[in-house]
Amino acid sequence: MKRIVYVLAFIGTIFMGCDPVEDINNDLANQDNPVIGEVEYTLTDDDYDELELDFGNFGSDEDARAAIPGLLADRYPFFGNGSSALVTYNLFIGSAEGVSDFTGSDVYEFTNADYATTGSDAFGFYPNVDPTEQIPAVLDAQIAAPTEGQIVLVEYDQYTATPEIGIANLYQAAFPADYDSFELISVSGPDDLGWTVGSANVQGSGFDGGANAVEEWLISPEVDLTGQSDLLFQITQEIDFLGDASLIDVLISTDYTTGGDVAAATWTPLAFDKTIYGSLTTSEDFDFSAYDGETIHVGLKYSSTDSDSPRWRVQDFAVRALGVSGDTDAKGEYFIYDGGAWEAADDVYYLSASDYDSMGEGSGQPGAFNNFSSSTPADAYLPTFLGLNYPFAQEEDEIFVIYKYFSSNSGLGTRGNLYTFTDGEWVGHESVIETSLQFGLENGVWVPDNTIRYTLLGSDYSLAATTLLTTEGFEAAAENLDNFGNFNRAGGSTNWTDEMIITALNIILNNINPSAEEGQKYIVTFATWAPGNSTEDFSMIKTGGEWVVNE
Repeated sequence: MKRIVYVLAFIGTIFMGCDPVEDINNDLANQDNPVIGEVEYTLTDDDYDELELDFGNFGSDEDARAAIPGLLADRYPFFGNGSSALVTYNLFIGSAEGVSDFTGSDVYEFTNADYATTGSDAFGFYPNVDPTEQIPAVLDAQIAAPTEGQIVLVEYDQYTATPEIGIANLYQAAFPADYDSFELISVSGPDDLGWTVGSANVQGSGFDGGANAVEEWLISPEVDLTGQSDLLFQITQEIDFLGDASLIDVLISTDYTTGGDVAAATWTPLAFDKTIYGSLTTSEDFDFSAYDGETIHVGLKYSSTDSDSPRWRVQDFAVRALGVSGDTDAKGEYFIYDGGAWEAADDVYYLSASDYDSMGEGSGQPGAFNNFSSSTPADAYLPTFLGLNYPFAQEEDEIFVIYKYFSSNSGLGTRGNLYTFTDGEWVGHESVIETSLQFGLENGVWVPDNTIRYTLLGSDYSLAATTLLTTEGFEAAAENLDNFGNFNRAGGSTNWTDEMIITALNIILNNINPSAEEGQKYIVTFATWAPGNSTEDFSMIKTGGEWVVNE
């Protein structure tokens, strides 16, 4: 306890130097009697992010053994040699068989023309239309050479109620869902600045402790507006810290080619007031009729200078026109090419936007951004969701559930799991387990360690005493041990030498752990009389079948 008080006192003192706290920690770790810590630590979401583990788990114990020592060094810089840490972490043990067939499948997104061929309008299936019946014909027309067994996720919209005449979206980009379909073109500046993807938008920023000169573009896929007229444009955005209004622009090009030279194309800025978006705000419908009937790309150009670094967040934008309008649900279905025909896949379910919403739309709930994440885990919601949607499930029924998952490192992706109805509830296949590793601090370095800390019990002293009572050279010392329950270290005929204590510890350790493997370590704490009651620690390791001092 006294040493801890000293630590607090030192930290509270003003030091002159480059990094006084680091100096203190080094001094504490290297002193004659360093802080010998013994901790239990469970990795957090922030730890996995720091280690750039997108899925919040390790792929193997070997990966954990390599990565965790660096974390421990940061967390416990003042610990000295002999310290130990029991670290609990998530370990990936494999997906259920078949999940990757769906999470890694091809994806086909319905186009305006596809909806029109099914008897609906250009923006989604009508409520009374069964998409499962209509989709195979579209896949036949759009996928020229399907292969036997090919799996395709078909993404589409369906009206939740009969649509009405109004303003409707001809093309909409919503982030982060559509981020991967955009081109990211870095013209200048650090690679980690410019456009980044968040959980509910994309963000342009050149600030990293200070302003930096950056130019980076996000360019949409080709948007075909053939036959469309009286077009409008709408965007939901937030613009902060903007000095020079020319640093950010929504630009439109009719001659840019995907993958081409952005500087060689002609780009025309969309005129709008950039000073009124202090929070995420949906704009008015801007006149976009200059692009009636055209084929275009929309570019979001972010730039900053060494003195002016705005922040630009874009949640979505849309090209709109007069037509039918109404609320839609974003859905998906899996189809398999089997025997020359596209058939809906059995026993697999792809979560729709309304499914996420049904699990809660508040902050920290799936419906907030229509995905799961490390802080909103799928297994916390899906068993209940399946119970409500499949009330007549039978024992051992199985279903694959595929869903969107957001990682702070890799963005929005697709994951899934196999759920089985067992003992009246839906249970997910366990693909990630919680496990632990022991680490020890040796020569200033955290290393994987199997050390067990053990304090002798009264029964341990009695076992050693009765076993050695008739052993030559141990008689008096063993009798004293049996009488007082400690090892006499004060000298005389009842004194215990180091070699004698090692003999006693061999008896005790072989009793408490008779099947210990070669290399198993113990730090054994035992009571002594020195004179006066005290304790000592012996570090022991099993070598050649015997317990010896671990130097």
